[in-house]
Amino acid sequence: MITSTNNVTLQVQAKSVRFEGDIIHVLLSDGRDISVSLHQFDWLKWLANAPQEKREKWSIEPNGYAIYWDDLDDGIEVEHLLSMQPLN
Repeated sequence: MITSTNNVTLQVQAKSVRFEGDIIHVLLSDGRDISVSLHQFDWLKWLANAPQEKREKWSIEPNGYAIYWDDLDDGIEVEHLLSMQPLN
């Protein structure tokens, strides 16, 4: 996600991911740690229903714009985590 502050454009990137039960924590390049329950949003149901061993096999896309799970053939963009808007 690109954010503007005082005419300076900053690229916020995912740096790491960890899970505590059904909560995903994403550490961002600006120091924020986004924590989201996988059951809070319908658009994360695919990850909530995934076995723990598949959840743990993630990678960060180039430039940190998203997290991707090869085994699940899906991912989450940082922009969507920051917007935190339900899609229903």
